[in-house]
Amino acid sequence: MNTHTPLSKTGHAKATLTLGLPLVGSHLAQMALHVTDTVMLGWYGMLELASVVLGASGFFVVFILGSGFAQAVMPMVAQALGRGDEVQVRRDTRMGLWLSIAFGVLCYPIFWWSGPILLALGQQPDVSALAQEYMRIAGLGMIPALLVMALKSYLAAAEKTQVVLWVTVAAVVLNAGINYALIFGNWGAPELGVLGAAIASVLTQAVTFAALAVYAHWQPELRRFNLFQRFWRPDWQAMLQVYRLGWPIGLTGLAEGGMFQASALMMGWIGTMELAAHGIALQVTALAFMVHLGLSNAATVRAGRAMGRGDAASLRDGAKVALMLSLGFGVMMVVLFLALPAQIVALFLDRANPETADIIAFGTVLMALSALFQMVDATQVMALGFLRGMQDTRVPMWIATLSYWVIGIPASYVLAFPLGLGGAGLWLGLTVGLSVAAGLLMWRFWTRAPKP
Repeated sequence: MNTHTPLSKTGHAKATLTLGLPLVGSHLAQMALHVTDTVMLGWYGMLELASVVLGASGFFVVFILGSGFAQAVMPMVAQALGRGDEVQVRRDTRMGLWLSIAFGVLCYPIFWWSGPILLALGQQPDVSALAQEYMRIAGLGMIPALLVMALKSYLAAAEKTQVVLWVTVAAVVLNAGINYALIFGNWGAPELGVLGAAIASVLTQAVTFAALAVYAHWQPELRRFNLFQRFWRPDWQAMLQVYRLGWPIGLTGLAEGGMFQASALMMGWIGTMELAAHGIALQVTALAFMVHLGLSNAATVRAGRAMGRGDAASLRDGAKVALMLSLGFGVMMVVLFLALPAQIVALFLDRANPETADIIAFGTVLMALSALFQMVDATQVMALGFLRGMQDTRVPMWIATLSYWVIGIPASYVLAFPLGLGGAGLWLGLTVGLSVAAGLLMWRFWTRAPKP
């Protein structure tokens, strides 16, 4: 029987923001971690920077695929907590950790033989060789990185998001310190260059996992779940449930990430200046997207809790409020992108570079188009969050793949090349794909969400 006190719209907004803002901060901190690697290796050397950008991109693609099992922990634990089923909380989280370990082991050969793979993809031999050196070490960090994601999902579902934020911020500082020591040979450490960056990543992921695991085990309110009690015992039923929910999440993330990678590839066909502007506009858009993603994560937890309680009214009301919060932020970003596009793009550029004026001019066009897809991007990620809270991931995966790859990428290509719209056409095509995803995913949620 549902004894949950109904919340007002203000109550739903407060609950979503309390849960979501620390997650927004942790996502932004995670981005800062990657920016730190890029900046420090840019100081060290161009070959080293190119190699790590290539290697880190490969790591990220594999990570996105494998993180589906870790992300599945969030809605499963949220629903179990909504039902008051503490045993299921432990079972689901533990098997999410198991599947993350298994994936990390099985994917490691990709990192070990990454050199030949990169050569086959047309990369330069010197860059491929150095990227392989980086990936052979960085690949050892896949297991702790996925375990960190699983514990973050568990803690978010338990509404312990503050610790997720502060541990991620501490990881940024730790990573920067180890990079400074091992890339450049400071503080008496050996100068290892690219290998130093790889070691820093693995150590940071391992320490982050250890910190979250200690918190999850010892925090007084969480201790009753006995998360690591008899951890070695398999639970095949729970593992199958996590697997079924998780693999579509990984493929959905891969489909969306792949769409933006493909857009960068096609922009490179148009020109180097256009690709530079595209990279800046995407970086700015990604920063804004982190807010929508954090709110989407909060929506997943709150939808899962409501589903577990059997509280259809709270599920629907909470979804409406969360969507309005996300769209409200989207409106602010639209105003900002349209009012100050040149100033935003210029933040990423050296004014002394003779190509800066051209990049700013083209980047201004892309910022206007980015404003155009802010609202649909917010809508599609929020819809995914609601659906995951209901443990609905398989059909959304097909919707995402259809929208991004059958509609979005072909639309980008046709608008950019046969119709001659160039880079602007590419971004219009992305907007088309995101719009279709937003419409279909939101329609699926409202038609499948239980009615009060």
